[in-house]
Amino acid sequence: MKKITLSLMSAVLAASVVVTGTVALTTPALAQSAARQKVDAAKAAGIVGEQSDGYLGFVKPGDAATKAAVDEINTGRAGVYAQAASQNGVSPAAAGASAFNNVILPKLKAGEFYKDTSGSWKQK
Repeated sequence: MKKITLSLMSAVLAASVVVTGTVALTTPALAQSAARQKVDAAKAAGIVGEQSDGYLGFVKPGDAATKAAVDEINTGRAGVYAQAASQNGVSPAAAGASAFNNVILPKLKAGEFYKDTSGSWKQK
């Protein structure tokens, strides 16, 4: 498998508007920050976790505000993965999986949840 440029994918973990190389998430900084705060709280509570495809998912049901925050962040990640895929000649799915393995998983905090490739939620 071709190694994906990680500088683009490091944008998935930023807390505000991200500019990495030529990638910019166009979500306003205030909204992105509020979404990030909501998701971080949900991750700490064991409601939201990281998935092996590079997107956020629900470990257990969350409220509408948490769902909106997860959707907002996942939309931003989709743009980053599409850009990385285009620059590296791979699919967006491969870019997302690479981001999970190389950027997201190593930065998970103890106690946070992630879904492995078998579809099982695990706690770090």
